[in-house]
Amino acid sequence: MRTIVSSLTVAGFRALVRLRRYRELGLLAIATLVGCLAGVVVTFMSWVTNLAHRLLFLLPSGERLSEQASLGHSALALVPVLGGVVLAVLAYLTRRRFTRPPVDPIEANALHGGRMSVPESLLVAVQTMISSGFGASVGLEAGYTQASAGFASRLAEAIRLRRRDIRTLVGCAAAGAISAAFDAPITGAFYGFELIIGSYSVALVAPVLAASLAASLTAGWLGAVQTTIEVGPVPVLTASDLAPFMLLGLIGGLLAVAIMQLVTGVERAFRWANIPAWARPVVGGALVGGLALMTPHVLSSGHGALHVDLASTATWQMLLLLFGLKALASALSLGSGFRGGLFFASLYLGALIGKAYALIIVAWGILPALSPLLSSVVGMAALAVGIVGGPMTMAFLALETTGDVSITGAVLAASVVSAVVVRETFGYSFSTWRLHLRGETIRSAHDVGRMRSLTVSRMMRSDVRTVSATLSLDAFRAIFPLGSTQRAIAVDADGGYAGVMVVADAYAAGAADGRADIAPLLRHRDAMLLPSMNVSEAARLFDAAKAEELAVVDGLKTRRVIGLLTEQYLMRRYAEELDKSRRELMGEG
Repeated sequence: MRTIVSSLTVAGFRALVRLRRYRELGLLAIATLVGCLAGVVVTFMSWVTNLAHRLLFLLPSGERLSEQASLGHSALALVPVLGGVVLAVLAYLTRRRFTRPPVDPIEANALHGGRMSVPESLLVAVQTMISSGFGASVGLEAGYTQASAGFASRLAEAIRLRRRDIRTLVGCAAAGAISAAFDAPITGAFYGFELIIGSYSVALVAPVLAASLAASLTAGWLGAVQTTIEVGPVPVLTASDLAPFMLLGLIGGLLAVAIMQLVTGVERAFRWANIPAWARPVVGGALVGGLALMTPHVLSSGHGALHVDLASTATWQMLLLLFGLKALASALSLGSGFRGGLFFASLYLGALIGKAYALIIVAWGILPALSPLLSSVVGMAALAVGIVGGPMTMAFLALETTGDVSITGAVLAASVVSAVVVRETFGYSFSTWRLHLRGETIRSAHDVGRMRSLTVSRMMRSDVRTVSATLSLDAFRAIFPLGSTQRAIAVDADGGYAGVMVVADAYAAGAADGRADIAPLLRHRDAMLLPSMNVSEAARLFDAAKAEELAVVDGLKTRRVIGLLTEQYLMRRYAEELDKSRRELMGEG
């Protein structure tokens, strides 16, 4: 039996390699396979997490954790604490194997050509299931996309696909994961386009949509618990009805920034309190458990709570209180070290703020006919766009959720306002903000990996001739006759970089004393390139220094000259890399 399975596996792998030869057709087939795999991942992870909820929180069959009116017993508030302990033990057992933060799909596509580690991705998936399964206020979507994209990346590398195709399959996997989770294929596809691949082109449509559809169908066939959002019929809108929703988009964008900053603030508070890293999830779990005693709606991602609160007759004061508790629970969970994301939590928080907004507007008599249900859908999209990103993703989520095309204009208007507010006031989504805190500067999944790898050390000339900064003008003129070269690099007595001597400057100072040294005529004394700088950083330095040629030094302390780089050559290489990126985006070559 083992021999038969092994033979089938080898045959399947060889078939994939042969499909690669047919390029677009082969990629379409592999993307479909990746989508099916994503459907399996979502099914398994959701099943494990829901089983943990039933066993740990003693839930009746068919009920969700966050829809409970109260915990069955006050002792159940300790379950998140136990989850923190499990995470601490897991971190201890894996500390030697995993010494760096895992590369997520956005970072992989932006910097590493789509290459991800399967063990790292599986660790993230396990941590996410533990976090959500034990009640931490986080969602599973980050684990879904991480594990699915990790498998897709490894498969693409195994059959030796090109960089562009690896990035595409990572996007297909993430699209499939979101599609399978929400039973929303178009939403999943645009999630892949906007957030994971970072661009849209005709060449990407077929594989991403194929993966998204395959994932949704696979998850449905396997009986996955797909978190569809059912809000019922909503009123018909006209263009004149959009104004209040644009204000809601503004509010959603500002609240999104506040929530992301709150997570960072919680992390800083734990560091300030000198709580060991291993103990932080335990403390965070205790705090989340305390909030759960007030309302279980703060637990896990909030799937059950969303449906309960959309249908409830709660006052706007109660909805705002729930918003504050859920936002605090999510910040405590993520800030203390639980693993997960804010995808669904942002939808739930947005629905709460949207419904509260409508109830306030109605209560004050400003717009008596404003629908709380419609405001919930618009608020859901507006806050989620601010935190997660992807205006079109959220617009299609609202469309697939309600099946009503007429509300798409309101959702898109609010989403665009929210996205602009976040970009202008903050500049990051939650995923890219986390990368920023680790020292990265990427703001999307747009492929900048080539630019990062095109460093000064790869572009510089190493045959650099230097002269002493104490050399006299007469001596310099003797060495460099007018017209022999344009400039020379000067060094000090210790061999460190001193500046650039333009040959024409030495002759323009003809009236000066020829016995005087060249030091006063040196330019760009503090403008130096380092070999590790990438092409973008070097271009910015050239622009700031207004220089045509700069020295490359080994370090800012020693300043030993090791090379020379001209702005003309740098810009030519920069243009070449941009052209390669454009060709890959358009599917050429």
